[in-house]
Amino acid sequence: MSERGAIFGEVFAVREFRVLFGSFALMIAGDSVKMLALSVLVYAQTGSPGLSAAAYMAGWLPYIAGGLFLLSLADRLPPRALMVAGELVRLVTCLLLAYAGLPVWAMIGLVLVTGLFSPVFGAARTALLPDVLPGDAFVLGRSLMGVTSAAAQVAGLAVGGAFLAAVGPGGALAVTAGLSAVAAAVLRHGLPRRPARGVAGGAGGPRGALRGTVGETLRVNGRLLADRRVRGLLLASWLPAACVAGAEAMVVPYLGGQGQAGLVLAMAAVGMAAGEFAVGRFASPALRERLSLPLAVLLGLPWPAFAAGPGVGWAAVIAGVAAAGLAYQLGLQRRFVDAVPEEVRGQAFGLLSAGLMSGQAAGAALVGVVGELTGPGPAIALAGGTGVVVALALAGVLRPERPAPVREEARPSRAG
Repeated sequence: MSERGAIFGEVFAVREFRVLFGSFALMIAGDSVKMLALSVLVYAQTGSPGLSAAAYMAGWLPYIAGGLFLLSLADRLPPRALMVAGELVRLVTCLLLAYAGLPVWAMIGLVLVTGLFSPVFGAARTALLPDVLPGDAFVLGRSLMGVTSAAAQVAGLAVGGAFLAAVGPGGALAVTAGLSAVAAAVLRHGLPRRPARGVAGGAGGPRGALRGTVGETLRVNGRLLADRRVRGLLLASWLPAACVAGAEAMVVPYLGGQGQAGLVLAMAAVGMAAGEFAVGRFASPALRERLSLPLAVLLGLPWPAFAAGPGVGWAAVIAGVAAAGLAYQLGLQRRFVDAVPEEVRGQAFGLLSAGLMSGQAAGAALVGVVGELTGPGPAIALAGGTGVVVALALAGVLRPERPAPVREEARPSRAG
């Protein structure tokens, strides 16, 4: 493996990456605005904080079901068509939420049903990156996507708040629909047509196609998880991140004020972006892989300081430093691409993403239960300590793989 890492100029010189990058930023910002507007819309109709929170989380929950049953579509259909379809589904969903006058149960149900396909659309995008950016450029591209995700979420929430104040939730949803229309046009005209990786279609009409999709998804998920190397990389990607998600979920009850908690969580986003940028841009490929273990440990290491009851300033510093450790995943990216068969790469990346989303939700729920018993501070400290233990337990996977020793051929004996 070359010691020279890719640079931004090389990555952005690739037209297809610029298209993927721009449409991804629009998607993340649009989703942030959509879920914020939906939450406000539900609260305005019901006055229920619980239903408002459920509406905000509704866009993430379908990742579990979609990841389990539908991911094979990411390899069975052409990637450009899938990504354009994803933007069009988002466009129609936003317009229905804004103008159809749906009751609350129908709005949440619409988001849940359409969200089932979100992991498929995302998997098609991620699986295309190694084709567009070969070698180390792929890892830098993934780093840029991570930085963009954090920045676009913050920008989307800020802009969404401004739109909500100016035009209300319906207008904000209409703006999100417009962003989806732009992203769909950019993808349709900016990407060349590529064939599907796997076997397309499904016999027997829509029901047969659905059975084929579900069966293939379950079969390939089982095949990927049965592979010791792939399974280890998946667990190394999922488990430390689940622990830090649990810690972050307790920040609001710990501080008791949404404004202060927002500052701490914003610092976590800044720390994540800084870590992804620094490791992706300035670390060589070999160093990036060697950093995976110490960065995974860093992800949990600062959180036990919450046992001492830090104020908002120190809490923000702790969150920012810890979140920088999320860059550990960059050292696993090349190895993951190498480990999975090319014909199921889309489903493999979809499984990776679905597991991350599901694991973070589970981590937040578990730490929430602990917080009810011990209080938020000790729960955050326990989540961080668990993250350190998990990272050390996964050290065999997080350390870079050593090349197999070259065996010397047996020399002929001089005897005789």
